[in-house]
Amino acid sequence: MRSITRNLGLATGAMALTAPTALVGSGVADAAPAGTESMYAPSALVVSVTAGADADQGTVLRAVTLVCAPRPSGTHPDPVAACAELRANGRALDALAEPRADAACTREWNPMTVTADGVWEGRRLSYTYTFGNPCGLRNSTGVLFGI
Repeated sequence: MRSITRNLGLATGAMALTAPTALVGSGVADAAPAGTESMYAPSALVVSVTAGADADQGTVLRAVTLVCAPRPSGTHPDPVAACAELRANGRALDALAEPRADAACTREWNPMTVTADGVWEGRRLSYTYTFGNPCGLRNSTGVLFGI
């Protein structure tokens, strides 16, 4: 009976050591369980482009996720560059919506609204900006809203 108990103890110990290794390969180990401390401040956003002057009333054309910690990921087409822009500008996202110096757009009113909602470095972030038309959106300086 003693050898069965000892073998069960060794088997349980081996399983406890191999379980975290198995999780690392699946990507599950990167997520901190709810209610625990993580060494990274949460930074995850949903970025969207809406046709219309109001994000709540318009038609959402595109929406992507952007996770910046512990490493850039998500469905954003260029998460590395978008996270770098966010780190460089902090919560002041208006700089990313500025038109490029060489941009030439008509003045037609066909509004496009971009939003970034979520958490940036552990603090709630809700940003909305309305471009006059799709050309203004295409010619903005940042890649965050180039989805």
